[in-house]
Order: sequence, then structure tokens, then C-alpha cells
Amino acid sequence: MDALTKLLSERDWLLADGATGTSLFAMGLEAGEAPELWNVDQPAKIRALYDGAINAGSDIFLTNSFGGTAARLKLHNAQDRVRELNRVAAEIGREAADASGRTIIVAGSVGPTGDIMEPVGDLSHARAVEMFEEQAVGLMEGGADVLWVETISAPEEFRAAAEAFNNINAPWCGTMSFDTAGRTMMGLTSTAMVDMVAEIPNQPIAFGANCGVGAADILRTVLGICKKNPSLPVIAKGNAGIPKYVDGHIHYDGTPDLMAKYAVMARNCGAKIIGGCCGTKPEHLIKMREALENMPLGSAPTLAEIEAVLGGFSSEDDGTTGKAPPVRIRRRRK
Repeated sequence: MDALTKLLSERDWLLADGATGTSLFAMGLEAGEAPELWNVDQPAKIRALYDGAINAGSDIFLTNSFGGTAARLKLHNAQDRVRELNRVAAEIGREAADASGRTIIVAGSVGPTGDIMEPVGDLSHARAVEMFEEQAVGLMEGGADVLWVETISAPEEFRAAAEAFNNINAPWCGTMSFDTAGRTMMGLTSTAMVDMVAEIPNQPIAFGANCGVGAADILRTVLGICKKNPSLPVIAKGNAGIPKYVDGHIHYDGTPDLMAKYAVMARNCGAKIIGGCCGTKPEHLIKMREALENMPLGSAPTLAEIEAVLGGFSSEDDGTTGKAPPVRIRRRRK
């Protein structure tokens, strides 16, 4: 049994980590700079990133490898360093987890390639599998317990990652980002994701949603997933509120207290792995852990109750009514 499956069998919920990019920017990462290069150039800061999540109470943290495919690293002339940069990201994480004195899951973060897959774009299935497998090998060599593909929009890319992980017999989890009126950028709904995951030959350990728009929206997505009664644990990693441009910087308005309420509501919605994404810092995680430990499990909240506590939704439609918004193509790093 892999480490994450074992931990899930022992616990009612697990706390994941917060935002990698938000923390690294606070440490001095410049816009446009590849965070993955810091695994080699600034290892002490990457260790501090991981220790921040561990010390805040996270049971799982993601490695600094979100943009670790050859396609993303090529933008920084580092496409020949995929295996090295991912291996070191996981090695630092393994050291941090083993030094913690408790069971901490090191999850090898695998983000989207940034390319659009065929037939809409030029990225072939075979090439996507090849790139994901190359990254996955490095992460597992470095000591990752599980691979964790995240912020995916296209079902084709999700399936390619799943095939790559199967090729090396690695356990994995996967999340998609629902940010277009309750759908992913490429049009997938929460309920359609459940159907897609059920058809994947090598099942993930857990699946769900990350990033998106705000804490309220992701809970609506989690409710949509859980209403389909999936047989696998559900993941919720929502942003710390809504991003706002303040004094030349992106600021997330979600307070630690708001994220604590989000964490409890996420568990009540049916999520078993709960964490944060953009804007979520260790101070948010501390409050989230406290709330999960001290608040009893409740019934699933209604949409009105979510809105009253966390604020309004970004759209009236949750993506499951059949109203398809236009596909928007954009690239982003969390």
C-alpha cells in the first residue's frame, strides 16, 4: 500500500498545503523567473517553502515542480534539465518530510504543459505522455510518495498524465481547475470529470479541483463532484479568496478566518483532502487545521449557505446545466 492510501485509511481528512508561487514570490522570486531553477540555485528557500507547510500542520505538500515539463522549462532554456530539476525538488521535500517526526506525504507536482493538445492545438497525445513521464521519473527518483497533476483544463491532458504515471507504475492524484462558469477552460464540468476519472484504467488515489476563481466557487464544484457519488476520495484546493490588483501586485482577499470556514465547509461538502491554492499562506493553513480539528462534521451546505459565508459565486451557472461558455485559451502558472 502506498503512503497516501495508508494515511487516508487512517484519517477522516487530510490537510494539504497552500500556494507555492505566492510563497516563493514573497521570498524574492521575480515575475517570469522559473521557480524550478530555485531547486538547484536556492535550495534553502525551497526547504523553507516545504517547512512552512509542514509547520503549519499540512499532511501533504506539493513539490516545487509545477512547471517541470520540457515544454515549460524550454521557455527558460532548461528543457534538458527536466529530470534533474524534478529529482532535486523531490529530494528536498523528502528530507523535509522525514525530518518532521510525523507522516508527511511528498506529492510531486505536475502542472499543465502550457500547450494545447490535438485536435485544437499541436501537442500530440504521445508527446504529452512522453513529457509527463520524463518529469514523473525525476520526481519519483527524488523520493516523492505520489505524483499530483494539477490545474489541468483539458481532459486529453489529464488522460495523458495518467498514462505516463501508469507507465512507471507510480501512484497519483489529479485535480482540474474549474474557472469558466463552473467549467474548466476547455469546457469540462465537475460531473463530467467524475465520469472521465471512472473510465481511466489506472485509477488515481484521489481527484478533485484546485485553483479556479475563489473559495465559494470551488465548493460548488466539489458539491457537483460529490453528488455523483465517486468511489474515490475528493480533493479541494481553493484559492484564498478573490485575486485583486493592489499597488502593482496581485493580492488575495481571503483571510485566515475565511479559509478556516472554507476548510470546514469543504469537508462537509464531501472533500477528504483539503488545502489551498493561490494566495494561501502558512497562516491560512494553521487556521484551517485548527478548524478541521475542532469543528465536528456537519451536513453538506447549500449554495445559499456557501454564498452567505464565503461570498458570492463568479457566475450563476455551475457548469452542469448544459449552457456551454465559449472556450478561452490562456496559459498561467499558479
